[in-house]
Amino acid sequence: MSEPILSVRNLTIDFASHRGNTRAVSDVSFDLRRGETLAIVGESGSGKSVTSLALMGLIPLPPGRITTGEARFHSEALGEVDLLKLTDKELQQVRGNDISMIFQEPMTSLNPVYTCGSQVVEALRLHTNLDAKQAEARTVELFTMAQLPRPEKIFKSYPHEISGGQKQRVMIAMAMACNPAILIADEPTTALDVTVQARMLQLIDQLRRQHNTAVLFITHDLGVVAEIADRILVMYRGRVVEQGPVLDIFTNPQHPYTKGLLACRPKLSVGRKKLPVVADFMRETADGGFIALDGVPAQLLASENNELAIDSPKNGIETTKTFPVEHQDVPHPRVPFFGVEDAPASESGQLLPAVDTIEVGAPLASELVITADTEPIQLREATTIQAPKLTGSQAPILQVENLNVHFPIRKGFFNRKPEVVRAVDGVSFNIYPGETVGLVGESGCGKTTLGRALLRLVEPTSGSILFEGVDLAKLPTGELRRRRREFQMVFQDPYAALNPMMTVGEAILEPMQVHNVGGTKQQQKARVLELLRTVGLTEAQYQRYPHEFSGGQRQRICIARALALQPKCIICDESVSALDVSVQAQVLNLLNDLKREFNITYLFITHDLSVARFMSDRLLVMRQGQIVESGPAADLYAHPQHEYTRQLLAAIPKDEPADIRAAVASRA
Repeated sequence: MSEPILSVRNLTIDFASHRGNTRAVSDVSFDLRRGETLAIVGESGSGKSVTSLALMGLIPLPPGRITTGEARFHSEALGEVDLLKLTDKELQQVRGNDISMIFQEPMTSLNPVYTCGSQVVEALRLHTNLDAKQAEARTVELFTMAQLPRPEKIFKSYPHEISGGQKQRVMIAMAMACNPAILIADEPTTALDVTVQARMLQLIDQLRRQHNTAVLFITHDLGVVAEIADRILVMYRGRVVEQGPVLDIFTNPQHPYTKGLLACRPKLSVGRKKLPVVADFMRETADGGFIALDGVPAQLLASENNELAIDSPKNGIETTKTFPVEHQDVPHPRVPFFGVEDAPASESGQLLPAVDTIEVGAPLASELVITADTEPIQLREATTIQAPKLTGSQAPILQVENLNVHFPIRKGFFNRKPEVVRAVDGVSFNIYPGETVGLVGESGCGKTTLGRALLRLVEPTSGSILFEGVDLAKLPTGELRRRRREFQMVFQDPYAALNPMMTVGEAILEPMQVHNVGGTKQQQKARVLELLRTVGLTEAQYQRYPHEFSGGQRQRICIARALALQPKCIICDESVSALDVSVQAQVLNLLNDLKREFNITYLFITHDLSVARFMSDRLLVMRQGQIVESGPAADLYAHPQHEYTRQLLAAIPKDEPADIRAAVASRA
């Protein structure tokens, strides 16, 4: 193998605060070679981004402190150097030229007062000999390579005038500008839809191939790196817990944390009712360690008194259930349950039953045959999962008819017809009580505009929005506010949706005070505490502020606030798109639990088709402001009719062993 272009040894980073010293990165070591893609995977707070920022000299000193370690790198301008010991002037020669970085949040990384093109031109003029005209031409060429639409127009556009996916592509073009030796990509595809994500991954891999660039790819999603990584390094709480070739990590993970990350992501092929979470695979101890669990959340447990106990948190039943059995002797005390697709045959050749994929409303266990060794065990009928059943005679809770939302981009001049953007163009659909309808499509297709228009956060141009027979589009402001008690929204960015000056208790209490519901002040506060417990938080967190919570916890707070008025319908607008896969699994499970408990109807807007498959009863596929395909979720995924739907499904990262082997072979 070639010599490493970057060797990191024993990197330890501490942060000091009034609460004491916090160790963000502990004794991290790895090598990165030319032309190689090394993926660093882990949840928020695992130390991934801090590690990369240290290599770029971007750790704030103080409060940050690089306690130990070295990062040996061969720079064209400076020769063999330790990145951790360079001066600011030396780092300026390395950044952008030898090592470039794509940051996670492009809106905060791009200067809002400069056009997108001028910011790339600045990097080119700083690190190359190009004059202003040549730099502008090179920037347009880079924008074209990044597959930005109308590159000349985006060159003159400000960051706020383009979509999130387009801003990320501008960042990638800037990182590619000087053909760096190392490209650090910090969560570059977290909030992108699957087709844009696929293009971004192709762009990064194209740079690696053309210029033999080494790529350090940082992400929380193992599924994203399956096709592009050569090696994977898994971080947990600042430490490297596992590393190895990508195929080994996916087919034979050793650490329970890695197993949990792999299991948390929803898959198109498995119709589960509950997602596993990391806690199913490991339990943390008081001293910061962990206890490995068996990783099979649903188990059969043989018990006394001729009974069989089922402990299955995956199928929506949180407590252990016991059932009488016909046979007194149970050969194996523990027999795991599996899903339909991955159900193994027992020693007698029969399939073990798929309890975790049972349909809503069907018996949980009714005369199922569990084969333990060669003796069958009969389970008599137990209980059912209650859920509303849709019937043809049931009236829709929401009827949208020919809805249009148009934005003018130029007024008419000399009686010319004004130009408009048709963000939502003649959309019609129904949603029935107790149903979850998924709305999927690329960035800019009009999903969010449609969701906001339903609540008139964006005023529709024309059309009707019938909520329980009342046309929201025609209601006066006062009546509309009262109707919004029953029709709520969970926004994409939970931090932006919460007032940083209000405690989370006050944020959840506010809608009850505005609508004067919930009884007395004491009763309202009791309701807030109950909601905090419902979404998995504690009463002690009532007085905390939003910045004191993680992203997943803030999203839970937004869900609690949406539930405060006991709505009948909730619009979830990309509510899990920026969350870690393990936190995402917790929030998705929570939304489904709340749906069953409170009989809530969801319009679930997302760009992640795997999440949409897990959550939705029916799907709407949106493109350029129009619904191009709709139908039951399982049917649409199995037999897509529209070419656009097939493109979306084809863009989903493939993480099956055969796909990974093919990707590894093509990279070699």
